[in-house]
Amino acid sequence: MTPQRFPPNWFQKARLKLRHLQLFAALDEHRNLHRAAASLNMSQPAASKLLGDLEETLGIELFDRHGRGIEPNWYGSLMIRHARMILSELQETGEELNALLAGHSGRVSVGTVMAPAVELVVPVINSLTREHPGLKIAVAVETSDVLAERVHQGVMDFAIGRLPGHFDPTAFEYQEISSEELCFICRAGNPLLQLGRPLAAADLSDATWILQPVGTLLRDRVEALFRAEGARLPHKVIESASPVISMAMVAETESITVFARALAQVFTPGGCYTIMPFHKRFSVEPYGIFWLKDRPLSPGARTVLSAVRAASERKMRQAAGPAADIEMNIGLPNNHI
Repeated sequence: MTPQRFPPNWFQKARLKLRHLQLFAALDEHRNLHRAAASLNMSQPAASKLLGDLEETLGIELFDRHGRGIEPNWYGSLMIRHARMILSELQETGEELNALLAGHSGRVSVGTVMAPAVELVVPVINSLTREHPGLKIAVAVETSDVLAERVHQGVMDFAIGRLPGHFDPTAFEYQEISSEELCFICRAGNPLLQLGRPLAAADLSDATWILQPVGTLLRDRVEALFRAEGARLPHKVIESASPVISMAMVAETESITVFARALAQVFTPGGCYTIMPFHKRFSVEPYGIFWLKDRPLSPGARTVLSAVRAASERKMRQAAGPAADIEMNIGLPNNHI
């Protein structure tokens, strides 16, 4: 045999097959051609020909034959080492494919408005990351119009919010979950708290407000509330769609902002914020889960979506009380929400 230099595509010219890699690993383990062939359910002549043809094509001997068996030389040891690496990578590929098919791994992008971020998404992620550590979940908290646009563009797998009117609802699958109760938040030392009674809209007209931009859902709801009570609309308004900016401003000033009550209850216990004692409860229209009809969800996204739906159903049963549990137990379909 005449040694030769190996070009980048040498394995194609040598017609290297998976069977060659398996034979190298078997020969390394058994150091005997007959036993190596038997472990691969091959005949010894077939294994001998497979190895011999490859050595002839490569122009080098890979194994030294002797009476006691077969031993890899320097070239053979190199081939064995890389064969084992390739076989190991292929096995890991299968395991990763199985994990993807089962929804145990992959990357999932989820969007949500404020209330379900706390009530649904955070508990679901905590549970899923323990059960499926290979699943990578990215979460964004945005307004519904931003979420709908990102889902429509395929940037997000699914979102929890409301479908804005300018989107074609037939392009989405949508399942309603719950309404979103709101409240007003201020700094714990805000002078308005000294009134010692539940506040009305008229008490808050002259306060400084941190509100979302005009036309957004929360801004519209606050203004509608003031109109309904015959109070002057807030006129000292700093606009910000960022909850972080809103909370930072409230912490440093006498300003007020509006938050989902579920999220406010995370910030207020024992801290510098407090929920203002308003004289009535108020909410915005219900939110739901939505995703594109014509874009199949990945197995990982289906896993997260299924967990969010299950958590939302539990939340609805708890809110409805024992009667809902009885109703669920008599066979209502899972997609009744």
